[in-house]
Parts: sequence; C-alpha cells; structure tokens
Amino acid sequence: MPTDVHQHYWPPQFTELLRTRRAPPRLDGWTLHLPGEPPYAVDPAGHDLTARTELARADGLDRALVSLSSPLGIEHLPPAEAAPLLDAFHDGALALPAPFGVWASPCLADPDPAPVERLLRRGCAGLQLPATALLDAAGWAYCAPLVDAAVRHDKPLFVHPGAAPAPAPSGPPWWPALVPYLHQLHASWFAFRAFGRPRHPRLRVCFAALAGLAPLHGERLTARGGRDRGRVDPGVFHETSSYGTRAVDAVVRAAGIDVVVSGSDRPYAVPVLPDLGAAAVHALRTANPARLLGPAQGARP
Repeated sequence: MPTDVHQHYWPPQFTELLRTRRAPPRLDGWTLHLPGEPPYAVDPAGHDLTARTELARADGLDRALVSLSSPLGIEHLPPAEAAPLLDAFHDGALALPAPFGVWASPCLADPDPAPVERLLRRGCAGLQLPATALLDAAGWAYCAPLVDAAVRHDKPLFVHPGAAPAPAPSGPPWWPALVPYLHQLHASWFAFRAFGRPRHPRLRVCFAALAGLAPLHGERLTARGGRDRGRVDPGVFHETSSYGTRAVDAVVRAAGIDVVVSGSDRPYAVPVLPDLGAAAVHALRTANPARLLGPAQGARP
C-alpha cells in the first residue's frame, strides 16, 4: 500500500470557520493572517478536493494522510476557540474519499485524552503533536496523557513543526522552514530519546522532515558524553518531506532503511523519491509506513 504520511488539506467547513475569526489565525478570502507574520496568499488549488485526489492517484498512492497545519497554532488556542476548528477539520478530513486518511490533533490548552480516543476510534491513523510542545522533559510530561491514549490504541505519534517566529520583514520567505522548524524537530527528537522513550516504551513515533537531520549527530552525541550513539530505535521513524537523495541516504546510513518513511508535505512541496533503488523506494513508500501505522495501516473501520 504506497503511502504518503504527510499531506495537508483544509476542508471547506474548516476554511469557513477561519474566515469568521477576527483574530489570527484567520482567513480573509484566501489570505492567511497569523500572529506576527505578514499576510500569506494561500493557493485555493491546494485545497481543491478533486485536484488533490487526482494528484494522489497520479502519485500512485493508496493512502495519503492529511494533518492539521500545526504552524497555524490552533492546538494552543483556548478550548472554546480551538474546539470548533478542530471539530471542523476532523469531521471534514474523516469524510474524505480514498485515498485520504487523517492524523488526530488535540487541544493542548486542555490536554484531555478522551477526544483523542474518540478520534482514534473513528478511524484516525494516529496522534499528531507540534514539535513545539515536545522540546524538553516538561513538554513530554505535559503531553503524556495524550500519547498514552495513542499507545492504548496501538497508534503512532506524528511530530510536526509548530508555530514559528516570523522572519524580519526583509527576511527570506524560506526562513521558517529552514531554521525554526528544523530546530524544533531536532530538539523534540533528542527530547524523545532522553525523556519520551523511557515514559512510552511501546510508542511508535514519526518525526517530519527527517527530524531536522537529528539522527546525523551521533558522533557529536558520543563526543559530548552520550553512550548510545550506535543504538537504533526501531520504533522511531523519519519522514522525508522536502528532502532528496543525499539527505535520505545520510539518514538511512545513520538510522537504517527500516525507519525512513515517505512524505511530501503537499500542497507546500512535491513528492521526491530518492535515487536509492527500487527496493529502497518500496521500503520508504510501502513496507515502512505499514510498520509505522500498525494493524490495517491506519485504515478506517
């Protein structure tokens, strides 16, 4: 079952709710307003269901998992503001036709596991959390009840970049994706290794964007006092979005081929299949996502 574990899609009811808001995050037509950031022109075609379904089929996918855009910061809104947006996103995403599935996003201002369990029972592939919520021991402890819910249902956790500080007005538009997003993923990967794994020994977890290339720092870990540089955790997966052959090859060499999975970040990036041979592509697109997602590969009941 060829799978893309990282896509984004805004259901119509979700976008309409964003348009009713008077404070960021909000939409004015298709112009997105976020706290402290310049207005961003969203391409409507990226959230056109017919076009996206055709793209998924052209990509040869049997499963494309959509996630809430964590940089919007919705998970951190007060519960009364977050709940309608989260409901609209999940209701719309769970109603999507094949090949789409969805990750479940919680309200982090009130980390109640009950809504997460309901979403997992409805068919969500697993839990998604922003990396900004998991940067240290305190973050993993705060989110532990939500992660425990995923473990009880034998579902994985997907760690996605969260809201990032905006670049200076004269800064390049690529700054958030290349600097704060990767910092977040790098920190959350090491925080999981130090604090998350001891608390959640059975958890399968996938970090977006190759975890900011955190697996490549094993030599520095050893040099600075770490004693487990060579240990590979078979339950920690690394998603490939926006990276190509060189970066994927490096992470495979550091962590192993079995813990890298294919993702694209559509509609913000296009899929890249690394030039590592047919067997590696099969592992990234089919075999490894099946191991990450577990029974029925995240299929809905």
